[in-house]
This record gives sequence, C-alpha cells and structure tokens, in this order.
Amino acid sequence: MQNARLFTPILVGGCIILLLNFAIRASFGVFQIPIAQEFGWPRAEFSLAIAIQNLAWGIGQPIFGALAERFGDRKAIVLGAVLYALGLVLSALSVHPWQHDLLEFMVGFGIAGTGFGVVLAVVGRAATDENRSLALGVATAAGSAGQVFGAPLAELLLVWFPWQGVFVIFAALIMASLLALPLLRGTAHIGRAELAESMGTVLARAFRDPTYTFIFLGFFSCGYQLGFITAHFPAMVTEMCGAIDPSGMLAAIGIRTQSALGAASIAVIGLANIAGSILAGWAGRRWTKKYLLAGIYVLRTVAAAVFIMLPMTPASVLVFSLVMGALWLATVPLTSGLVAYIYGLRYMGTLYGFVFLSHQIGAFLGVWLGGRLYDLYGNYTAVWWVGVAVGAFSAIIHLPVRERPLVEGLQPSASPAR
Repeated sequence: MQNARLFTPILVGGCIILLLNFAIRASFGVFQIPIAQEFGWPRAEFSLAIAIQNLAWGIGQPIFGALAERFGDRKAIVLGAVLYALGLVLSALSVHPWQHDLLEFMVGFGIAGTGFGVVLAVVGRAATDENRSLALGVATAAGSAGQVFGAPLAELLLVWFPWQGVFVIFAALIMASLLALPLLRGTAHIGRAELAESMGTVLARAFRDPTYTFIFLGFFSCGYQLGFITAHFPAMVTEMCGAIDPSGMLAAIGIRTQSALGAASIAVIGLANIAGSILAGWAGRRWTKKYLLAGIYVLRTVAAAVFIMLPMTPASVLVFSLVMGALWLATVPLTSGLVAYIYGLRYMGTLYGFVFLSHQIGAFLGVWLGGRLYDLYGNYTAVWWVGVAVGAFSAIIHLPVRERPLVEGLQPSASPAR
C-alpha cells in the first residue's frame, strides 16, 4: 500500500464537489450591499441570514455525517445538493428578512451535505495511511480553488443579472456537481475492529475524552474569523479602503473600484489557501498536528492585529489576503486528520461533524456580530479585535491535546514524528 497513488477517482470527485460548493458559499459577502440597497435594510439583516446559514451548516454537519454513514455517502450528498439549490432558488424570490433567515437555514443544511464533513470522510476512508493527510489537504485546497473564482464570478454576474438571477445560476451549478458522484466509489481502508464498534460506543468514548473537547473549542475561532471575513470583508474593503489609482497596476488588471478589490480579496485568500491547505496536509503527516494548529492560530492572530492597526490601503488588503489565505483552511486537513488519527476512520464524518459544529457556532457569531456591531458603531473594528482574541485562545487550547490513538488497535496509522 505504500506506493498507492494519491489522485484516485474518489479524490477527484470529492474535489469537484467541494470546489463548486465553496465557490458559491464564498460569494455571499458580495451580495451584502446589493440586497441591503434594494430593500433598504440595515447591514445586520442580511448578515443575520448569512449567520443563520453558517449555524445551520454546523448543525447539519454531524447529521449529514451520520446519514452518510448509515445510508451511504452519495445519498447524503444528493440530499445536500437538492437542499442547497432549492434554498438558493427560494431565496431569490424572498423580499422579507425573515424569509431569507428561514431559507438560509436550508442553504446551510445543503452546504453541510455537500461540504467538508461528508466529502472529507469519504476521501479519508479511501486514502491509504501514507496518503491520508495529504489527500485531505488536496481536497481542502479544492474548496479554496472554488473560493478563487466564486466571489469574482458573483461580482461579474451582478453586472449582467440582478442578484436574484445570480442565485438561480448558482443553484444550477450546485446541481451540476452531482455529475461527479459516479467517481465516489472505492474501498475504505478501515480495520475489522473499527467496523465492529457501534456509532454510540465511539461517540460516547470521544465525548468523555478531554482532548475531543479541546479540539471542539479550538475550532471555534477558525469559524469566527472565516465567517466574518467571508461575509463582511468585501463590504469592509468597499467602505474603508483608500482609493484605487486609475493608472496603477490594479486598474490594469480590471480592479478599478473598492468593491472589485473586495471581491478580489476573497479570491486572493482562496488562491493562497490552495498552497496553504496542501502544505498543511503534507506537514500533518510529518509533524505533530496540534503544534501545527497552534502555530497557524498564532500567525492568524498576529496578521489580523497588524492589519487593523495599519491604515487600510489596496496594498495592505492584498498582503493581508495573501497571508490570511495561506492560513485560511490549513486548519481543516489538520483538524480532520487529528480526529481520524485519535478516534478512528469508521465514524470520522460524524465525529468531525460535531467538531465542525463549534466552527460554525463561531462563524454564526462572526457574521452576526459583524453586522450588529457595524450598525452600532459604523465600522468593523470591535468585531475584528474579538477575532484577534479568540484566535489567541485557539492557539493555547490546542497545546494540551493528547495526540495518540485513544484505543490502540483501532487506528492503523503510524504516530507522527514529534
């Protein structure tokens, strides 16, 4: 098995689904201003809808993980895609904030069914021990690749279509991702001892383990920072960034307005994270994952603090986006790999789903507080500093994690170098 290839059909199919999922999900911040302007809503209204989407994504993740492990991965993905597309289409017809709030709950469940929790579990179980960490990094990078073109695509489509039309186009794209389902066939590398254990036994063991609690709490700040930046950074850049030189380099590549720079910043984050996610997956096989995670959160904290203390210019926006992008989803292959290594592969989707719930509670607060505090203070400074604080907390909470299989014999992977 040591020479098994990395790029299997399962990995390719998973990458396609994650790419389209995240292309659409990462674009919602672009719709903040158009929707608020059309209906005359305060910023908090659509922010709450996106926040609910993130919370529903988190709630739906362990549910879809369990559904996939009970009824099959592909059935869970089909259900997720249908909910995702239906939520987008119905949102296009909505004219009241409560309608968006309700329907974004459906969209959030759809994201859960076609997102990391289900797809990474499929990829992780299909990969060999040697390739697992890197395969998870590659799949995570595919989500980042979607982010590269998702926000700019939304910005471009808004030139030609109303935001309602763009939602319908995105619904069609997520349904098209189901064409990759035939690729998700293969053998899972799970030992007989793992197969003999019930989901209840494995979950109870994990919930009693302090390490699982540390991982759960540590993932909170990742969701807070990502949720806030995805939903509010384009608007923040549009309103707070200095003017773009019409004769400069940015204008020459089509970035002539602050709104275009805001959309481009999300793309830069996604582009940098392609490399960051793959590098994290590679490093997770060679070094202790908990220390890698702590280091990533320290670097995020420093980058965010420096950015907010300096004057915001087009250059600082792009530099921050590049740095943050390299650290953006680098936590995902490490966190999911940590769960698989400590608690086994059989119920990885459900176990990672519960951890991801913490991530999405953080995302809910990041998105909602972003809109709420903006309406109160007219800027994003306060909510940004909260993100700095929770990032430092996550760096610390990963240090006491016990990185070894909880039950010897259930996890065939070799211990990482320390």
